[in-house]
Amino acid sequence: MKKHKNIVVFLIKFFATYFILVTIYNFYLQNSQQKEGGFKTASITTLVAHQTESLLEFFGYHVDALQHKKELSVKLLIENQYTARVIEGCNSISVIILFIAFIVAFSGSIKATVLFSLFGALFIYTINVVRIAFLTVLIYKYPERQEFLHNLVFPAIIYGCVFLLWVIWVNKFSNYKK
Repeated sequence: MKKHKNIVVFLIKFFATYFILVTIYNFYLQNSQQKEGGFKTASITTLVAHQTESLLEFFGYHVDALQHKKELSVKLLIENQYTARVIEGCNSISVIILFIAFIVAFSGSIKATVLFSLFGALFIYTINVVRIAFLTVLIYKYPERQEFLHNLVFPAIIYGCVFLLWVIWVNKFSNYKK
């Protein structure tokens, strides 16, 4: 068992952190979203949609981010054309939780772990807003490519960034670095 101690410690830290953060996030969602009496998405999801709207407007697009009346999503309209929607899974929080759980499981010093988690989460969040904006424009221009873009290209961007951050963490900051 001593031989596998590092693996067991990693798994315990990973799943404990993941479970705690997911529990907190689910509590937040239960108290932030609304289905009865009109739909209202969680404030973080709405914020991501509005930041996407602002980014696209900065680049000259006329964009509206509107609460969907029939589901928990925010519709993104470019030039009054319903182009995309932002749902809870698009707000990057689930990915950030996974990222932080890994960083904690492969922890370094407390200071490095906290700082890398915070700056990494901010980086992932920012990349996600840019990713949604880019996806929205590409779907607006190439609607026939929507499935390919949404299901393959754009998950690769967010998960590729997370993987890159993990590699940097393990090789530069964690206690497991060589």
